[in-house]
Amino acid sequence: METTGSIQASLSGRYAVALFDLARDGQSLDTVAESLAALKAAIAQSPDFKALINSPVLSRDASGKTIGAVASSMGIDPLTTKFLGVLAGNRRLGQLPAVIRAYETLLSNHKGEARAEVTSAHPLTKTQITALAKSLKARVGRTVAVDAKVDPAILGGLVVKIGSQMIDSSIRTRLNSLAMAMKG
Repeated sequence: METTGSIQASLSGRYAVALFDLARDGQSLDTVAESLAALKAAIAQSPDFKALINSPVLSRDASGKTIGAVASSMGIDPLTTKFLGVLAGNRRLGQLPAVIRAYETLLSNHKGEARAEVTSAHPLTKTQITALAKSLKARVGRTVAVDAKVDPAILGGLVVKIGSQMIDSSIRTRLNSLAMAMKG
């Protein structure tokens, strides 16, 4: 589990801590988390949005106006929209994915949860994620928030990371192990 101190050691972590503190003071931790989850999905699903946040060509003003319009169309809450404007003004929109991860970690720590990064070859259903979270809760002894990713390269199975622990039951790893064993 990352501590606030280790999160603050990075630039994105400092931005995340600032957003977290503002959200906590405004009693909008979950609202901001929902907005960040929508932004995270947009980054993953839209090459245009990903290009926008990583574009070195846009001026600060154009970047701020564009991200403001995108946030408005997505229904992003006012605090997160202002925060995106600050990132744009400081030319730090490229840090947004890392800021989102750090915020999720801060929120999980605040709620007493552990965060699990789960990679599967195919998208998991809500039922599968719920069952996995229940199983992981039994293993780690506290509620687990699951952050699911898809990577077809693992072929099948799951790779689960909780803090510094990693459980790799992917077919790719099993095949690599078998290949090493056969080499002798």
